[in-house]
Amino acid sequence: MSVLKDLDIDLTKSETRTLLGFIALYSILIIVILSISSFVYFNSQKDLMLQKKRQVLQEYANDFMFRLKDLHVNFDKYQFYPRDEKFNSAIFDSDKTLIFSTLNSQNIEFDEVAYTSNNQIHFINQPESYYLGAKYIVIEIPDDGIWKSAVLKEIGIYSFFMFIFMVIVGYFMSKLFIKPMKDSLHLLDRFIKDTTHELNTPISAIMQNIEMIDKDNLDDKSIKKINRIEIGAKTISNIYEDLTFLTLKNKLISQNENLNLTHIVSQRAEYFKSLANSKKLSIALDLQEEVYLKCDNKKISKLIDNLLSNAIKYNKVNGSIKINLKSNYFEVIDTGIGISKENQENLFKRYTRFNTSAGGFGIGLNIVSLIAKEYNLKIDVSSEINKGTRFKVSW
Repeated sequence: MSVLKDLDIDLTKSETRTLLGFIALYSILIIVILSISSFVYFNSQKDLMLQKKRQVLQEYANDFMFRLKDLHVNFDKYQFYPRDEKFNSAIFDSDKTLIFSTLNSQNIEFDEVAYTSNNQIHFINQPESYYLGAKYIVIEIPDDGIWKSAVLKEIGIYSFFMFIFMVIVGYFMSKLFIKPMKDSLHLLDRFIKDTTHELNTPISAIMQNIEMIDKDNLDDKSIKKINRIEIGAKTISNIYEDLTFLTLKNKLISQNENLNLTHIVSQRAEYFKSLANSKKLSIALDLQEEVYLKCDNKKISKLIDNLLSNAIKYNKVNGSIKINLKSNYFEVIDTGIGISKENQENLFKRYTRFNTSAGGFGIGLNIVSLIAKEYNLKIDVSSEINKGTRFKVSW
């Protein structure tokens, strides 16, 4: 079997988030590039269309100037402004003041030669002679928009296929870039699994030998040494059990039975007594007699162990721990460093740590959360910085 399925799920989620983030940024970059390219292409096609229209517009302008010259010469004979059904026109003086116009659009861009505006194409011409005082002649024809529809359709089709192609390329590029990281994480998980397996024998041997030592026949100095060994062994044992739980979680078949929680909580509190004594912590038990819960012995013990371990680990020297067990809930209250409101939101996420000085891998509370979900247990957390934390597990 490969690394544990549970960690694989986390890696898959992390990989998915990374891929989605990369593809999102990559897609935005593609959209920006395609937008700029489309804008440049659209304007180039518009300029090309205007270039094609200029020859026709120039012919219209020449015809209009001929008529304008005729009107200028024969103004007294007939005073009718020349019109043509093929185009509209206007004449302006040297100050760009309108003399006469049949244009649909009145906003003229005199700095341009040919341009489009309000679905009209305009052509600006300056005759050599000022007939009727006209310095500027403007020819206007309707823009049928056929070229625009064709260009937009072309841009849409090419942009769509280019976007899809670039996203596919980006996806495989991101997979290629992420592969070394993914391989490293899988290698690390394999290392943790193998290391955890190898720790089983020495940890068991240490714990068994400590339990076999008769402390009554030892002097105080030796007892202190044995206690330190016991504390260290129990700390390593708890870490080992956490890692083992994660490694075997999806292989463990729950042996659910009606358990006496009063007995289990009392037993686990006694187990952690030496660890609590190392920080001069007092443990107060308020246990209701004969509280039963149907669950797996190892899993509920692991849930209790991790809550007690955290209460000790993040407590203050000479602090206290209160353990309450009632018919429908179990709670651990400590006088430790507390947890901020912001950090409480991510409290049960795996590998999350808010205090690097206290050690740990950030997996204890994640295990608590996994076990609670399996048995539909509700976890409530209340905490104040530098005052303490209360974990309540109810059913």
